[in-house]
Amino acid sequence: MKKTGLALSGGGVRGFAHLGVLQALDELGIRISAISGVSAGAIIGSLYAAGHKPKDIFELVKGYNYFTLSSLAFSKTGIFSLRNIETTLGKLLKEDNFEHLEIPLFITATNLSAGKEAVFSSGSLVDKVMASAAVPAIFQPVQVDGAYYVDGGVLNNFPVACLKGLCDVVIGSHVNKLYDGEHIDISEVQIIEHCFHLAIANKVHEQALLCDIFIEPLLAGYGMFELKHAARVFELGYNAAMEQEAAFRALL
Repeated sequence: MKKTGLALSGGGVRGFAHLGVLQALDELGIRISAISGVSAGAIIGSLYAAGHKPKDIFELVKGYNYFTLSSLAFSKTGIFSLRNIETTLGKLLKEDNFEHLEIPLFITATNLSAGKEAVFSSGSLVDKVMASAAVPAIFQPVQVDGAYYVDGGVLNNFPVACLKGLCDVVIGSHVNKLYDGEHIDISEVQIIEHCFHLAIANKVHEQALLCDIFIEPLLAGYGMFELKHAARVFELGYNAAMEQEAAFRALL
Protein backbone atom coordinates (compact mmCIF):
# COMPACT_ATOMS: atom_id res chain seq x y z
CA MET A 1 0.00 0.00 0.00
CA LYS A 2 1.27 3.46 -0.87
CA LYS A 3 2.17 5.82 1.96
CA THR A 4 -0.12 8.83 1.82
CA GLY A 5 0.73 12.21 3.32
CA LEU A 6 -1.74 14.99 4.09
CA ALA A 7 -0.80 18.68 4.31
CA LEU A 8 -3.22 21.03 6.10
CA SER A 9 -2.95 24.79 5.70
CA GLY A 10 -3.79 27.45 8.26
CA GLY A 11 -7.09 29.30 8.13
CA GLY A 12 -8.88 29.74 11.46
CA VAL A 13 -12.54 28.76 11.16
CA ARG A 14 -11.89 27.91 7.52
CA GLY A 15 -9.93 25.00 8.97
CA PHE A 16 -13.26 23.24 9.54
CA ALA A 17 -13.04 22.46 5.81
CA HIS A 18 -10.04 20.25 6.65
CA LEU A 19 -12.37 18.19 8.84
CA GLY A 20 -14.72 17.78 5.89
CA VAL A 21 -11.78 16.61 3.78
CA LEU A 22 -10.74 14.13 6.48
CA GLN A 23 -14.31 12.85 6.72
CA ALA A 24 -14.32 12.19 2.98
CA LEU A 25 -10.95 10.44 3.12
CA ASP A 26 -12.18 8.22 5.95
CA GLU A 27 -15.31 7.28 4.00
CA LEU A 28 -13.21 6.50 0.93
CA GLY A 29 -10.99 4.22 3.00
CA ILE A 30 -7.86 6.32 2.46
CA ARG A 31 -5.42 5.76 5.30
CA ILE A 32 -3.12 8.67 6.11
CA SER A 33 0.49 7.75 6.86
CA ALA A 34 1.75 11.22 7.89
CA ILE A 35 0.27 14.68 8.46
CA SER A 36 1.82 18.12 8.25
CA GLY A 37 -0.08 21.12 9.55
CA VAL A 38 0.21 24.79 10.34
CA SER A 39 -1.96 26.98 12.59
CA ALA A 40 -5.55 25.67 12.36
CA GLY A 41 -4.16 22.76 10.34
CA ALA A 42 -1.79 21.95 13.21
CA ILE A 43 -4.65 21.94 15.72
CA ILE A 44 -6.86 19.71 13.59
CA GLY A 45 -3.94 17.54 12.48
CA SER A 46 -2.86 16.90 16.07
CA LEU A 47 -6.35 15.81 17.11
CA TYR A 48 -6.79 13.54 14.08
CA ALA A 49 -3.32 12.07 14.57
CA ALA A 50 -4.28 11.36 18.19
CA GLY A 51 -7.17 9.17 17.02
CA HIS A 52 -10.18 11.50 17.11
CA LYS A 53 -12.69 11.15 14.25
CA PRO A 54 -13.41 14.20 12.02
CA LYS A 55 -17.02 14.62 13.10
CA ASP A 56 -16.03 14.27 16.75
CA ILE A 57 -13.30 16.90 16.31
CA PHE A 58 -15.87 19.18 14.70
CA GLU A 59 -18.13 18.98 17.75
CA LEU A 60 -15.22 19.27 20.19
CA VAL A 61 -13.67 22.30 18.51
CA LYS A 62 -17.00 24.02 17.90
CA GLY A 63 -17.99 23.44 21.51
CA TYR A 64 -14.84 25.03 22.88
CA ASN A 65 -15.15 28.04 20.51
CA TYR A 66 -11.42 28.72 20.53
CA PHE A 67 -11.42 29.94 16.95
CA THR A 68 -13.51 32.99 17.93
CA LEU A 69 -11.86 36.10 19.33
CA SER A 70 -14.63 36.58 21.90
CA SER A 71 -13.68 33.29 23.59
CA LEU A 72 -10.02 34.15 24.00
CA ALA A 73 -8.23 35.69 26.96
CA PHE A 74 -6.34 38.97 26.84
CA SER A 75 -2.71 38.89 27.89
CA LYS A 76 -0.81 41.54 29.82
CA THR A 77 0.53 42.89 26.53
CA GLY A 78 -2.97 43.75 25.35
CA ILE A 79 -3.21 41.09 22.67
CA PHE A 80 -4.87 37.71 22.93
CA SER A 81 -3.39 34.81 24.86
CA LEU A 82 -3.46 31.18 23.72
CA ARG A 83 -4.07 29.96 27.27
CA ASN A 84 -7.61 28.76 26.47
CA ILE A 85 -6.36 26.76 23.49
CA GLU A 86 -3.62 25.22 25.64
CA THR A 87 -6.20 24.10 28.21
CA THR A 88 -8.45 22.64 25.52
CA LEU A 89 -5.69 20.65 23.82
CA GLY A 90 -4.54 19.38 27.19
CA LYS A 91 -8.00 17.88 27.70
CA LEU A 92 -8.31 16.37 24.23
CA LEU A 93 -4.84 14.90 23.74
CA LYS A 94 -4.10 11.76 25.74
CA GLU A 95 -0.38 12.55 26.05
CA ASP A 96 1.50 15.79 25.52
CA ASN A 97 4.05 14.44 23.06
CA PHE A 98 4.41 13.49 19.41
CA GLU A 99 5.50 9.95 20.18
CA HIS A 100 2.07 8.91 21.50
CA LEU A 101 0.22 9.98 18.34
CA GLU A 102 -1.23 7.26 16.11
CA ILE A 103 -0.04 9.04 12.94
CA PRO A 104 3.33 10.83 12.54
CA LEU A 105 2.80 14.60 12.69
CA PHE A 106 4.88 17.54 11.46
CA ILE A 107 4.03 21.01 12.78
CA THR A 108 5.34 24.20 11.20
CA ALA A 109 6.02 27.40 13.16
CA THR A 110 8.10 30.54 12.60
CA ASN A 111 11.16 31.16 14.77
CA LEU A 112 11.10 34.92 15.41
CA SER A 113 14.71 35.15 16.59
CA ALA A 114 16.21 33.19 13.70
CA GLY A 115 13.71 34.40 11.12
CA LYS A 116 13.34 30.85 9.87
CA GLU A 117 10.68 28.21 9.42
CA ALA A 118 10.79 25.41 12.00
CA VAL A 119 9.25 21.96 11.60
CA PHE A 120 8.57 20.02 14.81
CA SER A 121 7.96 16.26 14.91
CA SER A 122 9.09 15.10 18.35
CA GLY A 123 9.03 15.98 22.02
CA SER A 124 6.29 18.01 23.70
CA LEU A 125 3.27 18.64 21.51
CA VAL A 126 0.88 21.26 22.89
CA ASP A 127 3.42 24.09 23.01
CA LYS A 128 4.37 23.47 19.36
CA VAL A 129 0.72 23.47 18.26
CA MET A 130 0.19 26.76 20.07
CA ALA A 131 3.33 28.24 18.53
CA SER A 132 2.11 27.25 15.08
CA ALA A 133 -1.24 28.98 15.73
CA ALA A 134 0.08 32.23 17.23
CA VAL A 135 -1.07 34.66 14.52
CA PRO A 136 1.10 37.82 14.76
CA ALA A 137 -0.56 40.99 16.10
CA ILE A 138 -3.46 38.89 17.41
CA PHE A 139 -1.79 36.32 19.68
CA GLN A 140 1.25 36.41 21.95
CA PRO A 141 4.37 34.63 20.64
CA VAL A 142 4.95 31.22 22.24
CA GLN A 143 8.24 30.24 23.82
CA VAL A 144 9.65 26.83 22.92
CA ASP A 145 13.07 25.77 24.23
CA GLY A 146 14.10 29.36 24.89
CA ALA A 147 13.08 30.78 21.50
CA TYR A 148 9.93 32.68 20.55
CA TYR A 149 7.67 31.40 17.80
CA VAL A 150 4.64 32.69 15.90
CA ASP A 151 2.27 31.28 13.32
CA GLY A 152 4.06 29.05 10.83
CA GLY A 153 2.02 30.64 8.08
CA VAL A 154 4.21 33.74 8.22
CA LEU A 155 6.79 31.86 6.16
CA ASN A 156 4.85 28.80 5.00
CA ASN A 157 1.07 28.52 5.32
CA PHE A 158 0.94 25.27 3.35
CA PRO A 159 3.66 22.85 4.56
CA VAL A 160 3.84 20.26 1.80
CA ALA A 161 7.59 19.94 1.23
CA CYS A 162 8.28 18.21 4.56
CA LEU A 163 6.16 15.25 3.40
CA LYS A 164 7.94 14.77 0.08
CA GLY A 165 10.31 11.83 0.27
CA LEU A 166 8.45 10.40 3.27
CA CYS A 167 5.27 9.56 1.36
CA ASP A 168 4.49 8.14 -2.06
CA VAL A 169 1.48 10.39 -2.54
CA VAL A 170 0.80 13.80 -0.99
CA ILE A 171 -2.70 15.24 -0.65
CA GLY A 172 -2.96 18.95 0.09
CA SER A 173 -5.93 20.69 1.69
CA HIS A 174 -5.67 24.47 1.34
CA VAL A 175 -8.39 26.71 2.78
CA ASN A 176 -7.02 30.23 2.27
CA LYS A 177 -7.57 30.90 -1.42
CA LEU A 178 -7.60 34.58 -2.42
CA TYR A 179 -10.70 35.56 -4.39
CA ASP A 180 -10.81 38.44 -6.89
CA GLY A 181 -13.32 41.07 -5.86
CA GLU A 182 -14.05 39.48 -2.48
CA HIS A 183 -15.66 41.96 -0.06
CA ILE A 184 -13.40 43.01 2.79
CA ASP A 185 -14.73 44.58 5.98
CA ILE A 186 -12.59 47.51 7.06
CA SER A 187 -11.83 46.17 10.51
CA GLU A 188 -8.47 45.58 12.17
CA VAL A 189 -8.81 41.80 12.16
CA GLN A 190 -10.05 41.64 8.55
CA ILE A 191 -7.20 43.87 7.35
CA ILE A 192 -4.59 41.76 9.18
CA GLU A 193 -6.13 38.59 7.77
CA HIS A 194 -6.19 39.83 4.17
CA CYS A 195 -2.68 41.29 4.25
CA PHE A 196 -1.43 38.00 5.71
CA HIS A 197 -2.94 36.06 2.81
CA LEU A 198 -1.52 38.45 0.21
CA ALA A 199 1.97 38.18 1.69
CA ILE A 200 2.07 34.37 1.57
CA ALA A 201 0.26 33.75 -1.74
CA ASN A 202 3.40 33.01 -3.79
CA LYS A 203 4.76 30.54 -1.25
CA VAL A 204 1.41 28.74 -1.14
CA HIS A 205 1.45 28.42 -4.94
CA GLU A 206 4.93 26.86 -4.84
CA GLN A 207 3.84 24.30 -2.25
CA ALA A 208 0.62 23.49 -4.11
CA LEU A 209 2.67 22.37 -7.11
CA LEU A 210 4.24 19.67 -4.91
CA CYS A 211 0.87 18.01 -4.24
CA ASP A 212 -0.27 14.93 -6.14
CA ILE A 213 -3.86 15.85 -5.28
CA PHE A 214 -4.72 19.44 -4.39
CA ILE A 215 -7.99 20.24 -2.63
CA GLU A 216 -9.09 23.88 -2.32
CA PRO A 217 -12.71 24.32 -1.22
CA LEU A 218 -14.53 27.45 -2.39
CA LEU A 219 -14.72 29.46 0.81
CA ALA A 220 -15.22 33.04 -0.39
CA GLY A 221 -17.05 35.06 2.24
CA TYR A 222 -16.10 32.85 5.20
CA GLY A 223 -13.68 34.64 7.54
CA MET A 224 -11.07 33.20 9.89
CA PHE A 225 -13.06 33.99 13.05
CA GLU A 226 -16.71 33.49 12.02
CA LEU A 227 -17.72 30.30 13.81
CA LYS A 228 -21.39 30.56 12.79
CA HIS A 229 -20.47 29.19 9.35
CA ALA A 230 -18.52 26.18 10.69
CA ALA A 231 -21.04 23.55 9.54
CA ARG A 232 -21.18 24.98 6.02
CA VAL A 233 -17.37 25.20 5.83
CA PHE A 234 -17.14 21.52 6.90
CA GLU A 235 -19.60 20.59 4.14
CA LEU A 236 -17.68 22.52 1.49
CA GLY A 237 -14.46 20.74 2.45
CA TYR A 238 -16.20 17.37 2.28
CA ASN A 239 -17.70 18.13 -1.14
CA ALA A 240 -14.39 19.38 -2.55
CA ALA A 241 -12.66 16.14 -1.51
CA MET A 242 -15.43 13.91 -2.82
CA GLU A 243 -15.25 15.65 -6.19
CA GLN A 244 -11.75 14.16 -6.54
CA GLU A 245 -12.72 10.59 -5.71
CA ALA A 246 -11.65 9.39 -9.17
CA ALA A 247 -8.20 10.96 -8.70
CA PHE A 248 -7.84 9.25 -5.32
CA ARG A 249 -8.75 5.88 -6.81
CA ALA A 250 -6.29 6.33 -9.68
CA LEU A 251 -3.35 7.25 -7.45
CA LEU A 252 -3.99 5.00 -4.49
